Formats: sequence, C-alpha cells, structure tokens
Amino acid sequence: MTIEHYMSYLEKMPLIAILRGIHPEQAIAVSDHIVEAGFTCMEVTLNTKGWQASIQAIHKRHGNNILLGAGTVLSPKDVTTIKDIGGRIIISPNMDPAVIQRTKELGLLSAPGCYTPTECFTALSHGADILKLFPAETLGLPFIKATKSVLPPNTHICPTGGVTPDNMKTFLEAGVFALGIGSAIFKPGKTLTDIRSSADKFAKKFIEFSDQNKI
Repeated sequence: MTIEHYMSYLEKMPLIAILRGIHPEQAIAVSDHIVEAGFTCMEVTLNTKGWQASIQAIHKRHGNNILLGAGTVLSPKDVTTIKDIGGRIIISPNMDPAVIQRTKELGLLSAPGCYTPTECFTALSHGADILKLFPAETLGLPFIKATKSVLPPNTHICPTGGVTPDNMKTFLEAGVFALGIGSAIFKPGKTLTDIRSSADKFAKKFIEFSDQNKI
C-alpha cells in the first residue's frame, strides 16, 4: 500500500488512540471498542510489556480496516520488527533521522516527535510524513500556530499530549492534520465501558466539528 493510502485513514478520522500500558489479552476488546467508536488509527507504545503480541493481535483482528502502528519507537531495528507484525505508522517521542530513514526505506508512515522549529525542519528534510508536536500541552496552541506558519504549506502536524474533548476543537481550528490522544481514552485499569465512552466523546466532537466546517 502507498503512503497516500495510509494517510487516508487519518484524513477520514484524524484521531490517533495511544495504547500505552495495554496487555496483549486486552488488545482485541480494547481495539474493538475504539474502532466501533469510529477511530481508524491507533498505536501501541514500545514501552509497553508485550507490545509485539498486542500489535499482532490487533492486526489479526482488524487487518487493513485501520491504520495500526507503534509509538515510542527509538531504534531502526524496531521499525523492521513493527512492519513484520503489521504496523504501518511509526511514531516516536523524539526526532531521530535514522528511525525516519528506516521507516521510509520500508515504505511506512513516519511521525517523529518534534519540539522546536529546527527539529521540525530537520524531520521534514529526512522524509517525515507527519510531525508529532510533543508534548502539546507544554508547547501550547500559540507555539503550534506560530510554528505551523513558518513550515512548508500542507505540512502535516499532529499535536500530542494533553488533548481532550474540550480543547480538541481549538487544535482543529488551528489547521492541524491529526491529534494524538493517550490517557484520555486508554490507560491501565480503565474499564471497557469507560474506554468506549471516552472514545465516543472524541469521535462525536470531531464529527460535530467536521459537519460545521464541511471537512
């Protein structure tokens, strides 16, 4: 599949559910609830015990119906493993050219973490597809708007960290491409009912925004 195809998942529903701390035995049930809420993209972070098994389980369950990937990816070696088990988007908290390069060599979607304009431009120069501005709650909306204004047109920005149903509209109004959502949807100990309720709230807010702005 092409990069354009992978990007299309986020163009439909630009919300990425971050599954940090998920256990493999939870993976199918949790992913089912998030997909049923309308999400088309999720990541399992590599600082989660059993992350390989979780990605494999979700991939087997949902296949190409969603864009599945991994977060907290810190090495090129892990990129290869992720592709082999069904991951298609590589997300990192940092900007490592070696990780970006390996991601692009394998034809996957690259979303490195950036904190400064210099990191943003460097990531783009190495082929990054999406810039994960992290942590968004620390950087703040004024910084995101200012940074976006100097980046090349149509740069895909994904603020992550501190995104809630109440503030996501302000990010979308700023013209970001996607939003990464962690504990506001999933965290260890959260019930399936609460996970579904949280995912539904985010999806509903996006649909309302989309309808109002004819996305």
